[in-house]
Amino acid sequence: MKHLWGVDLGGTKIEGIVIDRETDEILARERVPTEADQGYEHILSQISHLIDILKKKTGLSPSAIGFSTPGTLDPGLQTMKNCNTTAINGKNLKKDLEALFRIRIELANDANCFALAEATEGAAKDMDANVVFGVILGTGVGGGVVVNGKVLNGKHGIAGEWGHNTFDPEGESCYCGKRGCNETVFAGPALEKYYSRLSGNKLPLKEIYRRHLDQSDPYATQTVHFLTDSFAKAVSYIVNVLDPDVIVFGGGVSHIEELYTDGPEKLKAHIFNNKKVETRFLKPKLGDSAGVFGAIELVRN
Repeated sequence: MKHLWGVDLGGTKIEGIVIDRETDEILARERVPTEADQGYEHILSQISHLIDILKKKTGLSPSAIGFSTPGTLDPGLQTMKNCNTTAINGKNLKKDLEALFRIRIELANDANCFALAEATEGAAKDMDANVVFGVILGTGVGGGVVVNGKVLNGKHGIAGEWGHNTFDPEGESCYCGKRGCNETVFAGPALEKYYSRLSGNKLPLKEIYRRHLDQSDPYATQTVHFLTDSFAKAVSYIVNVLDPDVIVFGGGVSHIEELYTDGPEKLKAHIFNNKKVETRFLKPKLGDSAGVFGAIELVRN
C-alpha cells in the first residue's frame, strides 16, 4: 500500500486521515460529527460520508482502513463491548465496515491506538523500547500494551484495561459493577471528589493543581500527593507483570508534572527490583492525534 488510511471513531466526532506511507506526509485530514444519538446505522453512514470526503480530496481509494474505536471488539463473539458510544455495543462493527467498504478493516480501542501511536511515532519512537504501556488518565482511566511495535489484545480483547483493576475493595462504586477501581481513585473526576471531601469546596482539577503549585492550599497539595501515591501503587502491578521499558501518559491528568518526578520515585517502594526503577515515564507527543495515527499504524504492516 502506497497510502495509509486511518479513522478515529469518537463519541462526538469521527476523524479520518490519509498519509503517504513512504514520507508520512498528510495528504488529507477531515472530521465529521458522529451524531451517535441517531443510532448505529447513522454512525456507519457518517463513516462512509467521511471516507467519501477523503476520496474526493485525495483522488485515492483505500485498500485497507484502520479504526480507533471507543470500545473493544470481543475476539470470540466478534461484537463490540465496553463502548461509551453505547449504540455500537453488541454490533459487529468490523464485519459491517468490511461489507460497507469491501476492503480489509483493522480495529483497536482508543487506548490501544494511543499506546501504539506513541510507541511507534510519538514519545517512545526512538527509544528502542520493546514493551510500552500507554496510560490514559482523564475522565476515565485506560491503558494499552504494545510489544515490539504490535498491540497486545489478549484472549478477551481486554489487555491493558488497567483502569478497572480494583484498588480499594471498599471504595466507590464503578459503572463497571465493581467497587474501588483505579478509575474511581485517580481519574480526573475522582481527584476532584477527593479534594472536595477534604476541603468542602468543589474545584476543577486544573485549579486544584494551580493551587498546589502556588502552595496556597494544603488540600490541593494533599490531593496531588494522593494521586502520585495511589498511581505508583496501582502501576506497580503493571511493572511487576509486564516490566515495560516505557510508560507513556495521556489525558488531562497527565499534565500534572509530579507524575513524572514523584511517580517513579514512589514506585520504588512497590516493585520487585531492589528499590530501583529504570522504566521511563514519558509525556505524550501526539496529543489528540494519537487515536488517528494509531489507527494508521494498525494497517501499516
